Amino acid sequence: MRIFIGYVSMSGNTEDIANILQDELLAKGCEVVLECLDTVDVEEITTYNGIFIGSYTWGDGDLPYEAEDFYEELNGLKLNSIPAACFGSGDHAYPKFCAAVDTFSQKLKSCGANVYNKTLKVESSPETEEQEMECRQFAHTFYSWIKKMEGNIHYV
Repeated sequence: MRIFIGYVSMSGNTEDIANILQDELLAKGCEVVLECLDTVDVEEITTYNGIFIGSYTWGDGDLPYEAEDFYEELNGLKLNSIPAACFGSGDHAYPKFCAAVDTFSQKLKSCGANVYNKTLKVESSPETEEQEMECRQFAHTFYSWIKKMEGNIHYV
């Protein structure tokens, strides 16, 4: 199974989450490509069995600058029911905690992805054992969800 994990990270927190997701999926035998969103060829993500998109939230619930081009390039992309999930780091001190995660989730839905019904939102960095386990569990349940749906994925 080929999984794409694309992310943006300013302080390293979202990158830490991406690395935990990658480790968990590699342990399950997946081929995982991990890449910063500002270098991704958007068309390439259509070749994967599953997609993770991760982002921190900037300001008052905004996408970070380095994610804006990727977000815009998704316009018109047909993801043809490819399973997708979103994750990110944030700070509850801001009124719109991890809003960029929800923004990306909605965008992937509008592109036709089969978006997982849960998102992963981590306060700051996955520093505690509990936070790390939450990240690992998210990867595990997403993987299991894809395995259940494998017969329903159609690539064009």
